[in-house]
Amino acid sequence: MKQEAGFLRVATVILVSLALFASWTAAFYLTRYVYSFIPWEPHELLAFLINAMLGFIFFGLCITMIGPLVKGRQYEFFNEMILALKSISRGDFRVNLDPEFANRNGRQRNPHPYVQLVESINDMAANLKVMEDLRQEFISNVSHEIGSPLTSISGFARALKNKDMDQEKREKYLTIIETECVRLSRLSDNLMKLAVLDSSEHASHKTSYRLDRQLVTLVLACEPQWDDKKIDMNVELEEVEIVADEDLMIQLWINLIHNAIKFTPEGGKIDVFLTQSDGKVSVRITDSGPGITKQDQLRIFERFYKADQSRTRALGGSGLGLSIVHKIVEMHEGTISVFSEPGEGATFTVQLPIHS
Repeated sequence: MKQEAGFLRVATVILVSLALFASWTAAFYLTRYVYSFIPWEPHELLAFLINAMLGFIFFGLCITMIGPLVKGRQYEFFNEMILALKSISRGDFRVNLDPEFANRNGRQRNPHPYVQLVESINDMAANLKVMEDLRQEFISNVSHEIGSPLTSISGFARALKNKDMDQEKREKYLTIIETECVRLSRLSDNLMKLAVLDSSEHASHKTSYRLDRQLVTLVLACEPQWDDKKIDMNVELEEVEIVADEDLMIQLWINLIHNAIKFTPEGGKIDVFLTQSDGKVSVRITDSGPGITKQDQLRIFERFYKADQSRTRALGGSGLGLSIVHKIVEMHEGTISVFSEPGEGATFTVQLPIHS
């Protein structure tokens, strides 16, 4: 508390004052005692200088004896900080410094610099631990995503060594190997895209262009996919000019459109709407697929997260597409949300400032 901290400061001042008083008093009486044994009495000025010098010596001795007692707690605290920093440098982020004065002062408006230092170390350790956990999870996910198709390719490649295998089965195995290779290539491309987007050195090249024309072009580019599944594609777009990175926007819309086509059953329907209001544009892409549960909606934009493991695996997904979408939207200071009920399709809504 402030009162207790103030009391300690006052006590310190009183202690130093007493040390000064005791030092000069001791010097005065010591010189008087010495003068009583020798037949010499110095001039008043010289006597004052001798007393002053002797008083400083006594005061220095007092500080030398009292200093370690007063500063011992601070040395102990700094030692704890050094040990904590050494632990962090070794990769052990389970650090939580909690000195008594930090507890006493708490997070005040103007906390003691020591408290700020402790809180900074604790925050740094916590952030590094989160990053390390994410790194370990990322490595685990990548290893799993790469290991699965490699195991499949290796197994079918060994099977193809059988010279007695009929041609139909051989063609089937070769198709599976090709599919797994494509999946690995797509995973590599997505990882590279995420690495580029995460890089602080990535520079956006924003220009002004017609968003409605871009969406029409991309929907038409995907026509072979949705036409092959006899999907009813409904597109309603307002004329909107937006300032954004056109190349990144292409990645964003392609991922969402492909996602909608992927999970829409044959003969289903996809709606694409573009509207603008209050300086923002809103793009809604709705499919008639199996939908997404409430629990999955909370994590659907996380990297490598798959709402339906078997379904996504069968369709060649890696759980990175929506992560890329989310990152691009963030870079344009926008928002993305999903609304879905199981069995009733899903709607992805992207809102972007017209002049981001």
